[in-house]
Amino acid sequence: MFGIVRPCRHRLGESLTSQWMAHLCGLCLALRKDHGQFARIVTNYDGLLISLLTEAQAERGGAGAGRRTAGPCPLRGMRTASVAHGEGARLAAAVSLVLASAKVRDHVADRDGMLARRPVALAARRIATGWDAAGARGGSAVGFDTAVLVDAVDRQGGIEALAGPGTPLLTVTEPTETATAAAFAHTAHLASRPYNAEPLAEAGRLFGRLAHLLDAVEDREADAASGAWNPLTATGTPLTEARRLADDALHGVRLALHEAEFTDGRLVHRLLVHELANSVDRAFGNVSCVHGSHHPYAPPGTPGAPGGPGAPMPPEPPRGNRRGLLAGCAVWVGLACTCQMCCGTYHDPWSGERKEGTCANCDCSGCGDCCSCCECCGNCCGGDGCGCDGCDCGCSC
Repeated sequence: MFGIVRPCRHRLGESLTSQWMAHLCGLCLALRKDHGQFARIVTNYDGLLISLLTEAQAERGGAGAGRRTAGPCPLRGMRTASVAHGEGARLAAAVSLVLASAKVRDHVADRDGMLARRPVALAARRIATGWDAAGARGGSAVGFDTAVLVDAVDRQGGIEALAGPGTPLLTVTEPTETATAAAFAHTAHLASRPYNAEPLAEAGRLFGRLAHLLDAVEDREADAASGAWNPLTATGTPLTEARRLADDALHGVRLALHEAEFTDGRLVHRLLVHELANSVDRAFGNVSCVHGSHHPYAPPGTPGAPGGPGAPMPPEPPRGNRRGLLAGCAVWVGLACTCQMCCGTYHDPWSGERKEGTCANCDCSGCGDCCSCCECCGNCCGGDGCGCDGCDCGCSC
């Protein structure tokens, strides 16, 4: 799972953006705490869904949920923040490590870029092996056996080797579906809602299918140019069929989530119904919002990068929390070095007030006034049966 759900802060609104950031930061810090500083590079947008699902189901103060105050971070303008922690964040970290290991091995097998060089490939394999072990330890600590993930990764290569024209595309996506189903289902056990395991396993299975499909669609042209293996090309699946499968999976995720019980399911609904639909549109060339896509480790200043145009903002700091001259200057240097003062929305180094970067003016013409209407939170009034349940977009459908 590497970043197919890339929410736009204009669609999420302040409250949900704050929650989303809490889980993103919580995943990053859980990786550092349990697996070391280097492990933080596997932080990804989809991994935090595991933490989010756990908290959304858990009773307040339960083992799977919780918040703590994290120290200053450059990507938050050197401000402290409330971040998610607990078993959900630890499970998200373990799953992210194992799946990142699989991604590294995949790139090594494809001899991508620098990985075509034997010394680099050897080093990458060693890193991947270490991540496998670290993920297994982290999963064991929260009662999750990562062997199901490793097995899925191992089977993927054999399935791809046998796939050819006429092979059903869903045969190729099955290992990814199995892995994500297991991870989603375990959140129900962490949150002490075992009856949610079945619907969440179904939601996870279909999410894994979408992750595999969208990755294949987005990489299709690049894979053709480089000669890399691509499931759509190998099986002879046209884009129209891939889109049909993606739309069916979206509908299935929505139905599965409807069967699960949540303490607070607003953000889950927004991400796994509306934002996931936007991800499908984006992959197939139907961009639904002009604010850009977001990846936590994109180069600073690019759309969606930390501090870049469209990047989610951390919560507004308390008014009156002013820094002194020297401390403010130090933070100003950090913001300038990450391009946040030029290309993003940031907090003033001294006063903490929210500011817009000189290049961050956002054109909302593509989606009205964003989130003040149903059209911009995923067309939830479009007769698809959603009915704005958990949408929190401020409309009355």
